[in-house]
Amino acid sequence: MRFSAATAADRLLPERFSLRLRPLTERVDMLLAASNPQAAAQRSSLTAFSVRIVSAAIALAAQIILARWMGEFEYGIFVLVWLTAIIIGNLSCLGFHTTIIRYVPEYFERNLVDEVRGILWTGRVFGIAASTLVALAGALGVFLLRDHMENYYVVPFYLGLVCVPMIALGDMLDGTARSRSWVLTALTPTYIARPLLSLLFMVAAVLIGFAPTAVTALLAAILATYVTTVCQLTIVSGSLARIIPAGARSLHLREWFVVSVPIFLVEGFFFLLINVDVLMVGHFMDPGHVAVYFATVKILALAHFVYFAVKAGVAQRYSQLLHGGDHDRFARFVRDSVKWTFWPTLVIGVVLLLLGKPLLWLFGPSFAEGYPLLFVLIIGVIARASVGPTESLLNMSGNQNICAALYAVALCINVALNILLIPRFGLFGAAIATAVAMAFEASSLSLTVYRRLGVPMFIFAPAAKISRPEEQF
Repeated sequence: MRFSAATAADRLLPERFSLRLRPLTERVDMLLAASNPQAAAQRSSLTAFSVRIVSAAIALAAQIILARWMGEFEYGIFVLVWLTAIIIGNLSCLGFHTTIIRYVPEYFERNLVDEVRGILWTGRVFGIAASTLVALAGALGVFLLRDHMENYYVVPFYLGLVCVPMIALGDMLDGTARSRSWVLTALTPTYIARPLLSLLFMVAAVLIGFAPTAVTALLAAILATYVTTVCQLTIVSGSLARIIPAGARSLHLREWFVVSVPIFLVEGFFFLLINVDVLMVGHFMDPGHVAVYFATVKILALAHFVYFAVKAGVAQRYSQLLHGGDHDRFARFVRDSVKWTFWPTLVIGVVLLLLGKPLLWLFGPSFAEGYPLLFVLIIGVIARASVGPTESLLNMSGNQNICAALYAVALCINVALNILLIPRFGLFGAAIATAVAMAFEASSLSLTVYRRLGVPMFIFAPAAKISRPEEQF
């Protein structure tokens, strides 16, 4: 029996309230019942957003507890090392986890089962092998540069590198699940299970006598990452076995990696773009300032979640509609995805500006000094939300090269401004650099989508049909 929001409201609420909510509950029922790509993408985005909201609550609680226990200095060390490990793990995939999202829907559409088996097998093997080599190279680098690093970073960086292969494999599994629109399977391990287990393992470690240091926090995070990734591997493998029969694998390595490398550049530059400010603060300032800046960014991440939720829900649909041939339908879907991104982000952003100071105070009284930074950083967040998931559309439409080039320019702008502004203005300099780079990123990507695909991907742009010839798709 299908769930009905209207029926549930009638049963659980007084009649006058259920009648007032009837337009909303009926709209929810229509969304749940509809089978068209737009409704399916909305459901996927709504599911992804729900996961990210729950994740935000868990992550916020975890970070507050860690900051209170560890103090600014140790917390700053943990933040910098763990963020570096996540970046390295993600980049070690060389974009192949998104290439899976690009090709698997097409292969299923064309009934190319051998190719599906081939690309999924290649993704797992390549992800583990490449990330292991990168982690070993990183460990060698730490060993050779240990005399040029602060002593308190050496052991934590070694520990962080231990986690890199599992982070990379988790990203591959995330891409595999998203290629089949299994949003919960894709996001729950990384965004709910891993931070929750990390917190629980940290609490257990402290209770049995370990000191609340960066090393203890990293050990807890490593254990949580291995547990969640192995569990996700088991779930994804079982789900695939039910829809893909055993058989031969067809490998098109050259074709896949020709697409994967530009996507790697796109996602690598993007990932660095949203994290480079924390890394630059860590380079120019002490771990205490890293802790304050990261806590501020963590608060603002609540508004970012809308963007990432929509991106998770629409990338696979972009690929399907691009290959479906109905260009007007595709254009309408693109415009809708921008609306889903912008308006919720704007609302959440205003709420965060109102509640930011007490939220930061929860980390510790000294963390409240990051509150003014929110007013600068929110400019970049709103700018990105105003154009929606543009890079996903460019990747799915074969325009990943120009997308990578634009992200490279945005990253260079960010780094250059950080170098110039942090020594002069401290944390405000990092916030200004990030906001400017994000505004450039949003405007340049939106303009590229319009020129390449004829779609005005901006919240206040007038509606227009795709004007480019079909062969560009």
